[in-house]
Amino acid sequence: MSVTTTTHLNFRGAAREALEHYGSVFGGRTVVVTYKDAGAVTDEAEADRVLWGEVVGENGFHVMAYDVPSRLPHERGANPFFVSVRGDDGAEITALWERLAEDSEIVRPLEPSGWAPLYGMLTDRFGVTWVLDVTAPYAG
Repeated sequence: MSVTTTTHLNFRGAAREALEHYGSVFGGRTVVVTYKDAGAVTDEAEADRVLWGEVVGENGFHVMAYDVPSRLPHERGANPFFVSVRGDDGAEITALWERLAEDSEIVRPLEPSGWAPLYGMLTDRFGVTWVLDVTAPYAG
């Protein structure tokens, strides 16, 4: 089992454009999952915004991005990224989560989601927001 870290960029309505731009710069495959695709629409005006997206290049480049929903605070340039830790073993991700969660603020508990067998988000005592999840193939 191995885990990787990836920069996860946060936008308000510009994630798709940013991912397409980074894909054109670095090359690679771009995948975009909208709130509508994931069945996670809370505001119809945001249904086509990016819930999860990434660019993965053959050269090793990898960046993820999403559009912060309007119900959550977001200021461009403030909290512009998360550190994403992904793996394929739920037990290992859970063990990492438990250690990171000490003295952290849990944003979303580590639990199954509509897009991953396990997904959780926390902000550690240093102010870094971490997203941990178990990878799952996207069939969209």
